[in-house]
Amino acid sequence: MKKYIVLGVLLLLLAIFSNTSYEQQTLIPLLQTLLPTQPFIGFLSQFEITYWNRLISVERSGYYHFLEFLIRKGTHFSFFGIIGVVIYYVLRKRPFAPLIAIAAVFILGSLDEFRQSFSPDRTGTIKDVYIDTTGAFFFVSIAWVIYKTNKLRKKKQP
Repeated sequence: MKKYIVLGVLLLLLAIFSNTSYEQQTLIPLLQTLLPTQPFIGFLSQFEITYWNRLISVERSGYYHFLEFLIRKGTHFSFFGIIGVVIYYVLRKRPFAPLIAIAAVFILGSLDEFRQSFSPDRTGTIKDVYIDTTGAFFFVSIAWVIYKTNKLRKKKQP
């Protein structure tokens, strides 16, 4: 029962975040307060990312916008990866549970981005769905290996 509650809470959080405007979610004021000296600016300045046909870098976007971009995309990867693991955990005794969990995250990510495409200050993009699905693949793969390893260890014990 707990696993269903955890999944429900995660899906509720997804719905809340998805319905929150960028201005309500922006991390820039917090980053400016917490990181006034702009640590790692030299390191971060080495990177340029093309996203949504825009070049994103410290030089073009500024330190705080670039850092926020990395945090937001990392959150996509991790949050949907965690959702994938919980779905896998719910289904783990069924055939193809890892694939079903990853497919479910793809569908959830697609629905999330579709919904965001109707929000005036948000952009729904397939690239975020790719990030979401990659996160699910990564996290579910690790969970699957751990599950199978533990199962094999239990079989070997007398």
